[in-house]
Amino acid sequence: MKYALLDSGNLQKLEQVGEYRLIRPALNAFWRPALPRREWEAADAVFTRDSSGGGRWSFNRKLPESWTAEWGGFTLKIKPTGFGHLGFFAEQYRNWDFFRSAASGLGEGARALNLFGYSGVGSMAMAETGAAVCHLDASRGMIEWGQENLKFNPQVPPAIRWIADDVNKFTQRELRRGNSYHLIALDPPTFGRGSSGQVWKIEDDLPKLLGVCNRLREPGRPFTVILSCHSPGFSCLVLERLLEEACGRGGRFESFEMTIPESTGRELPAGVSVRYTV
Repeated sequence: MKYALLDSGNLQKLEQVGEYRLIRPALNAFWRPALPRREWEAADAVFTRDSSGGGRWSFNRKLPESWTAEWGGFTLKIKPTGFGHLGFFAEQYRNWDFFRSAASGLGEGARALNLFGYSGVGSMAMAETGAAVCHLDASRGMIEWGQENLKFNPQVPPAIRWIADDVNKFTQRELRRGNSYHLIALDPPTFGRGSSGQVWKIEDDLPKLLGVCNRLREPGRPFTVILSCHSPGFSCLVLERLLEEACGRGGRFESFEMTIPESTGRELPAGVSVRYTV
């Protein structure tokens, strides 16, 4: 069964995730819901945030520990976490489509790097083109989740190198090794910790990381960076200026607000994304 965003409003979103209907926070949904209350009251589980940044699930019926749902052309493992996540970010579907398109430049002989790769959906989209893909995430658990997702999608070539490491340490090692890439994707968190406890702060670390990414490009060949972000204050224009500072002027930008289509015909905004090609 598929994933669908059914409705949003009152700072929440109503989702059909395979067989199960869930309510999770949507902190920019200031409007009123479009669907009648009975549709929301039929939810199987509700996630409520607390002041610590986490939250708790309350269940109207027993859910399995995990299940699968289809979205963006993939079958995905779904597992509600203590942070209210499910294991994928639905708003990234336009970037997945881009990875699989001819415009990405990916294909046989191309090399792609997916930083902060989470559960591997973007990496699978890259690998579908025949490209060699390096997937990096600081969490060993997310690496294993991505490997499980790959098993659910036999149409994806197993040409993904799975790495659990700190993003800054890994990219510096890639520079020393002389490795290069034709496309790099990043979806950095606002704050995080590396595999050995290293602290990541987006306002301090993202500009430096983008500079390293530019040094990982193969000279004389088109180079693309896809940078998406959910952090307050990081608008499309901010990301464009950071990319231009790191990678140079003269590149082409395609910037957009990431959204999730609703069954109501509306769209729920969920972060921003910038594609830069030079």
